[in-house]
Amino acid sequence: METNYPGVFGKIYRKFGRLPIYSIVYNSDHMQKMPKALIALDGLSIIAVLIATGMVFFYAPLETTMGAVQKVFYFHVSAGWVGMLSFLATTICGIIYLLERNMKWDLAGQAGVEIGLVFTLVCIVSGSIWARPTWNTWWIWDPRLTTAAIMALIYAAYLMLRQGIEEPERRARFAAVYAIVGFISVPLTFLSIRLFRTIHPLIIASGGDSQGLFAMTPRMTQTFLFSLLAFSILFAAFFWHRIRLGTLAKTVEEQKLSIEGD
Repeated sequence: METNYPGVFGKIYRKFGRLPIYSIVYNSDHMQKMPKALIALDGLSIIAVLIATGMVFFYAPLETTMGAVQKVFYFHVSAGWVGMLSFLATTICGIIYLLERNMKWDLAGQAGVEIGLVFTLVCIVSGSIWARPTWNTWWIWDPRLTTAAIMALIYAAYLMLRQGIEEPERRARFAAVYAIVGFISVPLTFLSIRLFRTIHPLIIASGGDSQGLFAMTPRMTQTFLFSLLAFSILFAAFFWHRIRLGTLAKTVEEQKLSIEGD
């Protein structure tokens, strides 16, 4: 007995309803095989993050003043670094899109914002965990914390902007311009502890700067640098995966439009 469904759902059912689901999901036209380089990058990122975690808890010495809570620092700074790196990637993709008008750069830009927001939120939450025993509060409106929160809101608004525009090329154009202008918040956040009075520790200090809350030993420095490297590799893997996912979503959207046009 054949079931007749009305509207768009009926067209989808008539086109795909009798096919086994696995033939759609794994069809080469809909899902490309994962590249070997990406598989290798996934493995490398997992190994690097595991080594970094081991170094944080077993190699880096315990800081004498703050104790165990100082170990949050390695994940906090690394997450903040990846957040800013992601937003930089989005800005570069936006510039290239405006020059070439190729939608693949729009997909990459969106991927950068989504990844950047996740890591920025990890940075803010881990900073609050560190601040509670150190400053005796979860949050203060310090210039670094305030600019970081504003930066996160700016890029959250980027995603809202994309949701509000249906026409793909117009959405990509507006998103690219917004990403380029919004990137001003990234160096402002990074430089806020140098431009304004703040109690946030200055990790990379020079000369007479004395805002650093603790002096890193050689083992701490090695752990810190390796954590930055591990999170950077993790970003590269996430970025590649998100672009592939965006490409698949674009294919599905095109299929949907073609069915509606029939």
